[in-house]
Amino acid sequence: MRQRWIFTILGLVFLIAGQSVQSETEMAPFVAGFDRFARHDELEPQAGGQLLISELSCVACHPSQRSELQPKRGPRLTGAGNHLQQQWIRAFLAAPQTTKAGTTMPDVLHGLPAEKKQQAISALTAFLAVQQSAYPVIKATGANPVPHEFWRKGNVEQGQELYHKIGCVACHDPDETYEPGETKISPSDKMLAQLDPEDIKELGLAAAVRPVNSVPHGNLPAKYTPKSLTFFLLNPEQTRPAGRMPQLKLKAVEAADIAAYLLRKQADSQTVEESSSNLDLITAGQQLFVELKCVNCHEAKNLKPKQFAQPLAKLNADASNSCLRSAQKNMPAYPLDQQQQTATEQTLISLPAQKSSRPEQQLDFQVLQLNCYACHERDKRGGVGFNRKPYFETAAHVDLGDEGRIPPTLTGIGYKLQKKWLSKVLNGSGDIRFHMQARMPVFPRQQVSSLPTAFEKVDGKAQLPDTKVFPDHNKLASSGRTMLETGCIQCHPIRGESMPGVVGTDLGDVTNRVHPGWFREFLLDPASLKARTRMPTFFPGGKSQNKGLLDGHVDQQIAALWGYLKAGSKQPLPEKILEAKSKNYELVPDKRPIVLRTFMQEAGTHAIAVGLPEKVHFAFDAEQVRPALAWKGRFLDAQGTWFIRFAPPADPLGSKAVLFPAGAAVASLKNKQQSWPVYSPDANDPQFRGYRVDAKGIPTFLYSSGNIDIEDRFEATDKQTLKRSLTITGNQKSSDSETLWFRGLTGKTLKQLNATTMQNQAGLQVSISPELAKAGILRKHDNQSDWIIPVPATDNTTIEVTYQW
Repeated sequence: MRQRWIFTILGLVFLIAGQSVQSETEMAPFVAGFDRFARHDELEPQAGGQLLISELSCVACHPSQRSELQPKRGPRLTGAGNHLQQQWIRAFLAAPQTTKAGTTMPDVLHGLPAEKKQQAISALTAFLAVQQSAYPVIKATGANPVPHEFWRKGNVEQGQELYHKIGCVACHDPDETYEPGETKISPSDKMLAQLDPEDIKELGLAAAVRPVNSVPHGNLPAKYTPKSLTFFLLNPEQTRPAGRMPQLKLKAVEAADIAAYLLRKQADSQTVEESSSNLDLITAGQQLFVELKCVNCHEAKNLKPKQFAQPLAKLNADASNSCLRSAQKNMPAYPLDQQQQTATEQTLISLPAQKSSRPEQQLDFQVLQLNCYACHERDKRGGVGFNRKPYFETAAHVDLGDEGRIPPTLTGIGYKLQKKWLSKVLNGSGDIRFHMQARMPVFPRQQVSSLPTAFEKVDGKAQLPDTKVFPDHNKLASSGRTMLETGCIQCHPIRGESMPGVVGTDLGDVTNRVHPGWFREFLLDPASLKARTRMPTFFPGGKSQNKGLLDGHVDQQIAALWGYLKAGSKQPLPEKILEAKSKNYELVPDKRPIVLRTFMQEAGTHAIAVGLPEKVHFAFDAEQVRPALAWKGRFLDAQGTWFIRFAPPADPLGSKAVLFPAGAAVASLKNKQQSWPVYSPDANDPQFRGYRVDAKGIPTFLYSSGNIDIEDRFEATDKQTLKRSLTITGNQKSSDSETLWFRGLTGKTLKQLNATTMQNQAGLQVSISPELAKAGILRKHDNQSDWIIPVPATDNTTIEVTYQW
């Protein structure tokens, strides 16, 4: 709370000092890089105008060969009909800047008389309404549950938390009602908080504390349905290939949660309007879409641009009527403010004399276009806005300083990271900072494929192979294992293994990530390459503190570290990690449940073990999608799961283990005597869709079978019984030939204890409600008995089951 207060006070200080937090004109197009830097003369001359020309897509109509001016273009409209609400489309066409403040979409209908404008809006809307595309099928995995119609099941509170933690607020407005977690303020930020506005200006720190404006959302409840916004968040590139809105690696349920939060003010009764069937109106709209040059910026089915305006280089920047000011009929009208007009006109005037951009200018321009500066600092420009830092947190609020919660600097990144690794990071597969809540987004490949080479070209010093930097590293690996004991493993895991409580980045594959020259330089003097890092130097003054290893020879000791890390699994783990692994790792759920993914003999390689404080536990088989076994007493030892790659199956530490019935919990049978379906990995039914954990820490397993969805929850009672709630939705009987049944119990022999309870030879007792039990059937097949109960053919049924042994 204190940190947020400090950042708020600093924002007010800048308002008092005359530094406006808002753009000059809310109607003006919002271009993040221009607003944050060009407005404050922090870009090279012409760069601001070039950025506007690119982001406003001028070259979509006014051709130019200059690569940096190529248009961002607008979103694809091939699915507008079933992704956007028609009422919003009409409003946006009528007044783009009013409907969505800050939009880069010009007003293309401003010159029409009122009646003709309404006709054009109706025709364009009718045309866009028939531009429809199917929503993709999202496949579930154990780590990515996909409940049936998941977009309807978003949780507003969880969505609010995700929105504020994973990085959305680097670009978009935070919610004033949301309180970020407690984080320690860095010494530099504390110092800034104590300075007055004049001191800040005099020290040249204005950019460091100036509040960063937000990319506007517009009226999302009017624009989207829960389904369309959820699918947009899952894959923004599908609609916006320019990548200005990146993908944040959301799971299906996370996207639904964020959509629910963003649409929280949407009326529940809101319905999707039917598209027009008037073919003449649709045809007129298609014709207008081409004539108004909408097709130059927006993709629509089977339409290509046919008309282009005068080339950009031949435009008269001083013309009294243009797209930039006083636009006439048939010209798109951009409501640029004075700063934007001036910057654009100056760039147009200087175009004929402009030389080709230098590599560093081209790179900086691309970083500006993609707004990487919203999260990352490079060469003292950009980074997380001062007013947004409180929302960047570590997992469980572990104190790792700013470098543990704020995305890393891009200064010298081409010297630090190998090009292959940087490509992996940009493609979304290079995550190593699992302690950081903010996520590295994924941009469209075509937008970032050139960045690794560009960073290397601009930042890269003469890069030498490790055989030149560390000539004998492969001979020194065993000494490197000893070197790691002196401080590295106290903060960093090695190949996924670590000392207890260690949460830093894993050094196991660091030789595949960083250049050897950078590695050497960083170990010699960490602060010279990473300002304010917590990484200490182990070679103060260029001298080793470990004189007994390799005669204290610094270069050989660093080479030994590289050699050990490069050797990977050919070298044993450091001794201290091995010692930590040998200790007792029994899990004890004394206050809250423990959920552990593991490998168990009876629950398979996809076992999810759940330990409960009442000392009764169970394991769920996520492959065969069923509860597998239960036991009492002690829970599990996690050593094999956590530390041993090829560990034997985990065995329950307790006693009195019982097995649940094999096969699915529910199945459709054609008659009462049909054998219960046997699990087949090829059938993909039932389908596991993950689990969610409630406030008590108890998981509810989610799966589907055919057209039904099932939520399966177990909790313990004080008498060490298990109470199971099986909620089945979608069981509306569609065929007289099949009935849905629940399999209550199996065994070599079954004995009915009373009207609601059955017991097998192992002593497992199963009880259900009298209403269901009276319809149950006791059967015998292939020397095995089972007790099956018909499931009521309703849209929502909950079966309560009690297990006792």
